[in-house]
Amino acid sequence: MTQSKDIPITPGLKAYIGREISRYHSQPIALSDIRKWAIAVYWPETPPRLYWDADYAKKTRFGGVIAPEDFNPFGWPVEKPKQMDFSDIYAELKKMGNSLNVLNGGGGAQFLTPMRPGDVITSVTIIDDIYYRQGTKWPMSFIIRKTTWTNQKDETVRISTNTQINY
Repeated sequence: MTQSKDIPITPGLKAYIGREISRYHSQPIALSDIRKWAIAVYWPETPPRLYWDADYAKKTRFGGVIAPEDFNPFGWPVEKPKQMDFSDIYAELKKMGNSLNVLNGGGGAQFLTPMRPGDVITSVTIIDDIYYRQGTKWPMSFIIRKTTWTNQKDETVRISTNTQINY
């Protein structure tokens, strides 16, 4: 087995680290959106009352209805979101020897502040890191995207990361 080692990235790729690649704003979250999401997620069971029963939820430590952690306020866009043009990044990757085959390298999320009816969520995605490793057959690039969701009070709702592997 070949020992994996880092390969320096080009200055062109390094310039993308920390760069914002998308920004979206949700519509205000409706109680019915939360209720429908919870029904779909917990079906055929009844979802926890915290997600749909305002009287019950008032008595909890949250003081009202909250959304399940996996709730996506961007799940029903009216317009198709604009995508970043990655052609410059892909051109740099090709210089480094990648043929642009893509694998999903996985991801993770931290859930910090619950979403509530009336919240407007802003999603900002940046390229958090780019690095290279030598695989057993070819060099592989790793592009780490970090997405931060905040509410209208500028409270962080969720931070998620996703790794894209190019080889």
